Amino acid sequence: MKSPLAVRRAMLLATTCALLQHGGLALAGEGAGSTDSAPVVGTRPAMNTLTPQPVAAALQAVASPASSVSAGGDVQGNVAELMQMIHDSQLTELRTTYNGTYGASLLFYPQEMTYYIALFQDKHFWRVIKSEDELRAEAVYAGFVQQTVQLADVELRRTQLQAQKAFIEDVIARSEDRAKRLQADLDVARTQQARVNDYQRQTQVEAVALRAEKERAQAQLRQVQNEVLQLQRMSESGLPAPR
Repeated sequence: MKSPLAVRRAMLLATTCALLQHGGLALAGEGAGSTDSAPVVGTRPAMNTLTPQPVAAALQAVASPASSVSAGGDVQGNVAELMQMIHDSQLTELRTTYNGTYGASLLFYPQEMTYYIALFQDKHFWRVIKSEDELRAEAVYAGFVQQTVQLADVELRRTQLQAQKAFIEDVIARSEDRAKRLQADLDVARTQQARVNDYQRQTQVEAVALRAEKERAQAQLRQVQNEVLQLQRMSESGLPAPR
C-alpha cells in the first residue's frame, strides 16, 4: 500500500501535467487567432519611401521595426538591417550624393564603428554594403557615386533631350504664329494692292477723259476768244486806232 505522501505527489504531478497541457492549447489557440503574425522568412519591407536627403531622417518614420528579422530570428540581409537601424535612429548620415534619380549614401553606426554604404534609385534601395573598414567604406561609396554618374547619364541626357524638344516645339509654335501673322499681313497687303490697282486704273481712265475734255475746252476757248476778237474789231470799225 502506497504512503499518503506518495499519493499526494502523484496527484500533484497529474494536476501539473493537465495544467500545462491546457495552457499549451490556450496559447496555440491565441496564436491561431492573432492578426499580428511573425514576418515570413525571406520577406523584406517595400523600399518605396526613400526621399531626398537627409536619407536617414526621411526613412526613420517609415522603416518597419521588424524588417530585418525573420520568424526564426535570422538576419535577412544588409538592406533590411539598414532599414531597421534607420528606424531605430542608430545611424548617422555622413554623405549622400544624387545624380538624377540615382543616389549613394554613406551611413555610420557609432556603437560598433560600422559603415553602411547604400546605392538607391528613385525610392528603392538597390545595394547595401556593410564594412568596419573606413577606407574600404569610402572606396565603396566613391564607387557607388561613380556608378550613379554612369547610370544617370542616359537619364540626364533624356531630360536634356526633353527640354530641347520642348524648346524646339515652343520655337515652332512661335514661328507658326509669326507665319500666320505675316500671312495675314500679306493677305491684307494683297487685298489693298488689288484695291490700289483698281483705283489706279480708274484714276488713269478718268485722267485720260479729263485730258480730252480739257483739250476740247481749250479748243472751245480759243474759238470763243477768236470770235470775241472779231466782234471787237467789227464794233470798233471806223474809229480812230487807240494810242
